[in-house]
Parts: sequence; structure tokens; C-alpha cells
Amino acid sequence: MPRPLGELEDAVMTRVWQWNRPVTVREVLEDLQQERSIAYTTVMTVMDNLHQKGWVRREAEGRAYRYTAVSTRAAYSAALMNEAWSTSDSPAAALVAFFGMMSAEQREALRDAVRVVQHDDESGADAAPEAPAAPPAEGDSAERPEEPGR
Repeated sequence: MPRPLGELEDAVMTRVWQWNRPVTVREVLEDLQQERSIAYTTVMTVMDNLHQKGWVRREAEGRAYRYTAVSTRAAYSAALMNEAWSTSDSPAAALVAFFGMMSAEQREALRDAVRVVQHDDESGADAAPEAPAAPPAEGDSAERPEEPGR
């Protein structure tokens, strides 16, 4: 499990995930500048770091790169939740406390998700295409991240 994204890393990845297409440093910079004062070199460094950590892949386009997410926001969130849950000394109590923090809408989304998983278990089929896993922890291979539980 990789460490959680830092604040600026998350801001960059949010754009990469939302746009769901290859993006340039310049595009991310221009969008970030609507919220804060930030230098091109700062965004370039963050995107290079995200590449080194396995969060994005990049392809050269002229003198620049186009960056694409390796994983989805949902897979990242799931990996964070799984990590937090699995490190608890009482996973059941942690889940009960977590469920207690949820809004009614979140609990309904949870019920829907459980129904999907139960249906998959009963039918033996996948309900949705397999989402990529979160990138590997530092030191692991970043070429093809393993999915959690594999």
C-alpha cells in the first residue's frame, strides 16, 4: 500500500482522474492557478514524482510529456480504506465505528455495493470491469501494479 497522497499530489491527481485523458503539466498548471499561485516547475516536479511513485505513466510528446493515471480514484480510495481497516487491532469494531460516521446516503451506497458483491458471489461473475489497483509502494515495480489481494 502506498502512502496517502500529499495535498498537492492529490490536487494534481484529482485533475488527472477527473479529466480521464492524457494531460500535460501546462494544463494542470493552468487549472491549479485558478485556485492558488503555483509555478510551472512545482507542478512539473509533482507530476514527475507521481510518475516515479507509479501513480501516472507518461509518454513523450515533443519536448513535453502527457501523463495518464495508472489507477482510478475509486481504487485509490479503496486501498486507503483497506489499509486503515487491516491495521486495526479490532477490524469489526473499526467497521462499526466507520459505519456510524456515514451519512444516510453513504450507508445506502454501501448497501448497494454489498448487493453487487453478493450477486457476484452467487453468480460467480464480475459485475463491473476490473479497476486497476493503487500504485505499488516505493521500491516495488511500478510497471504493472498488483491488485490488492492478488
